[in-house]
Amino acid sequence: MIGKLKGQVEAIGTDQVLIDVGGVCYRVYCSGRTLGALPGVGEACSLFTQMMVREDMIRLHGFASEAEMAWFSVLLGVQGVGARVALAILSTLSAQELSSAIALQDKAMLGRVSGVGPKLAQRLVSELKGKVPDLAIDAGTAGLQTALGEGAADTHVADAVSALSNLGYSQAQASAALARIMAREEDDMSTEKLIRLGLKELSR
Repeated sequence: MIGKLKGQVEAIGTDQVLIDVGGVCYRVYCSGRTLGALPGVGEACSLFTQMMVREDMIRLHGFASEAEMAWFSVLLGVQGVGARVALAILSTLSAQELSSAIALQDKAMLGRVSGVGPKLAQRLVSELKGKVPDLAIDAGTAGLQTALGEGAADTHVADAVSALSNLGYSQAQASAALARIMAREEDDMSTEKLIRLGLKELSR
């Protein structure tokens, strides 16, 4: 099992990268997000990797972070999701956004991914509820997003998330910002104050 590669970027394609490790070039398939984070050709790089072995194929998949790799493994456990679809999801949504979409049961966010239709989006939020990888999201944000998804969040907080969403921010962005605020401010805040502090946090 190859868990991580460290070497130099030899070439970058539309869905893969060649990494030269001591004169041996490894072809690694990656999400668009990971490919976009790579340095230029000839520069040093490192990727977390997961090997997929089949009768007719051995393929390495690479990830910029352990959180992305953890989500890849979780996504493969959903019926109808293969490596190609999993990488498409990770190309469109960051590990944080994906965690939020599952916690909030946000099918629309998953529907933004090419190749993910309404049925698959519904299956993803249903089957992955409660399976968010520990690496993918901080505890405070996870707790708030779960409470929002289950309708158990404080009314002021839920209203503030709704208001920030109406102003153009995603539920994931709004809930993450409010979780950070609530971790450092007093517990009892009005909706208006939460919105004001949320806007300040999101503008950073």
